[in-house]
Amino acid sequence: MLTTPRPVPAAAIPSGKASLTSWIAVLAGMIGAFMAILNIQITNASLLNIEGGIGTGVDNGAWISTSYLIGEIVVIPLTDYLSRVFSFRRFIMTNTLLFALFSMACAFTHDLGSMIVMRGLQGFAGGILIPMAFTMVLTKLPKAQQPIGLALFAISVTFAPAIGPTIGGYLTENYGWQTIFFVNLPPSIAMVIALAYSLEKTPMQLSLLRQGDWAGIVTMAIGLSALQTVLEEGNKDDWFESPFIFNLGIVAAVFLAAFVAIELTVQKPLVNLRLLKRRNFGIGVLVNVLVGFALFGTVFILPQYLGQVQHYNAEQIGNVLAWTGLPQLLLIPLVPLLMKRYDVRYIGFVGISIFAASCFMNITLSLDSAGDQFFLPNVVRAIGQALVLTPLSSITTAGIAPSEAGEASGLSNMLRNLGGAVGTATLATVLTKREQFHSNIIGQSVTLYRDEVRQRIDDLTQYFMAHGVADPAAAHHRALAAIGATVRRQALVMGFSDTFAVIGTLLAIAAVVLLFARKAGAGSGTGGGH
Repeated sequence: MLTTPRPVPAAAIPSGKASLTSWIAVLAGMIGAFMAILNIQITNASLLNIEGGIGTGVDNGAWISTSYLIGEIVVIPLTDYLSRVFSFRRFIMTNTLLFALFSMACAFTHDLGSMIVMRGLQGFAGGILIPMAFTMVLTKLPKAQQPIGLALFAISVTFAPAIGPTIGGYLTENYGWQTIFFVNLPPSIAMVIALAYSLEKTPMQLSLLRQGDWAGIVTMAIGLSALQTVLEEGNKDDWFESPFIFNLGIVAAVFLAAFVAIELTVQKPLVNLRLLKRRNFGIGVLVNVLVGFALFGTVFILPQYLGQVQHYNAEQIGNVLAWTGLPQLLLIPLVPLLMKRYDVRYIGFVGISIFAASCFMNITLSLDSAGDQFFLPNVVRAIGQALVLTPLSSITTAGIAPSEAGEASGLSNMLRNLGGAVGTATLATVLTKREQFHSNIIGQSVTLYRDEVRQRIDDLTQYFMAHGVADPAAAHHRALAAIGATVRRQALVMGFSDTFAVIGTLLAIAAVVLLFARKAGAGSGTGGGH
């Protein structure tokens, strides 16, 4: 997740080697990017504990992650504009402090409503830190040293989602779920001190508030929030059979249509939609959306499987997911070297294909598929992801002028984050529908007309009677319930297999689409990746 505020003119970019002060600013920015992205996924392995702590059910618990994501989606296109209004230094330092404060506030919530509000505000502040970190790479480092800064940024934004559930799971199991919201405090304090020392003071430009595309801002915020609510609640409420979902869907459609119309007509749009007409940018954005679907989807589905089917605790889930991040620490620094020697389209194609292959490795899940069986697919997935992000950014931003970089990156990454949000909601629906489908198919075979089924019921009845159930009728009832539970569990496993097949198929499509882009050099553009 990245958006790049408008770069400074080339004359303002330093030449030679960056000073120690500049590197302090860049590294402080990386801390912010790492924390912001870490907090998208840090709750995933601990959702059951958090849901119990605030007294909500599994159906509503996904809002703990979704509300954070909505905050980020809304603020990404605003970062360029607001950083110019309030000054870069003041804006990033203020939001660093707000990010830590809203994070700690989450630990003191006692109901779902207050948790959703605090996570949304935390996401709004955190979403600002990611693009501003990338901006410092472009403005504080000379051209020759920018690849080093970009490698640091890539490590931050790809390692954080994978390690987030690991950190969250460990803290939850050993110290309680509240502690996962306090981990941001020490880094935030260190970051503010470093930024106060290393960033120069610049005046605010409050006069720019009068020039803002406020109609676009309002319609975008309402439309995206309504759309995400429809996606999140639709599966639980039977989609448009629910009056609430139906009405909210109309709100989303009306406001997003108004947003598109406004952006195509105003002189200074918040989001320049006309950039999508450009071949590389349009293709890059489409692939970004599909990759975002897969990135968020895999980190959502795997913890759900381990928790629901294998009954892993938060720490065990985190340990399984850690192997998605660790190999990337070694591989990402090598990608710029590959980009100097090979066509970036082919590197991206190979990376997305490997990512897809890792998903297809999980389409034959069984009741025996647990942590050890996910080790190899997770390592393969890590290799693929490491090869995707930087080449895709180079392709997307090829031909984008420096004056358009903020607009292009904002649009690209807003849609990628939205793709991730849509992916999570879509996969939850696919899982539900496919579980029902497989349950019906299996149920047609598990009938009392089959001798082996009747024999199994008799065996289970005798088992329960031998273990404390004196009433034969009660033992028989428990035997039927046990068989029903086995059928549902097997159907659930097959449903999870189908979700991985959906992700793999979309990634395969993305890999092919990427080849239709024009050739781009390794150093093309100014955009970033996640």
